[in-house]
Amino acid sequence: MGLRSIHLIFIAGFIGLLSWVWTPTALALTQIKLSDISYHDCPLELATGIVGSSGSNSAACFIVTGKAENSTRKIVYDADIFGRIYDANGDSTLQNRTRLGLIAEVPPGVSDFELRITVPSNQPLPLQLKQFKAAGFSGRVRR
Repeated sequence: MGLRSIHLIFIAGFIGLLSWVWTPTALALTQIKLSDISYHDCPLELATGIVGSSGSNSAACFIVTGKAENSTRKIVYDADIFGRIYDANGDSTLQNRTRLGLIAEVPPGVSDFELRITVPSNQPLPLQLKQFKAAGFSGRVRR
């Protein structure tokens, strides 16, 4: 093997090692703290025409609001919101579903967020909102 071949093998090995050790920041998952979680009825224009998951027309629309705290110095993108929602009896309103929505961008610091949910209208109120959290990325991953 010539000197050029050895040099190319060294460069290829270095790049391979670098790609194994270094992870791009766009792939880093960032936790977002959610607080002051509450809900209210949807405005009439959002609630009109809602169909329940079972195909029935009896679903109730709510807007969940709260604060999202991004403790990094960068915008966090595509933050998935997770949480559990129970009715007044402690029964789950969204069976087998904890991902509730998405915050497209969370700037550094504390900001407001909201998401729309629908629950079967036969579930007794008030709703109980528990274990809310979010996680997103320091770069765009969805288009």
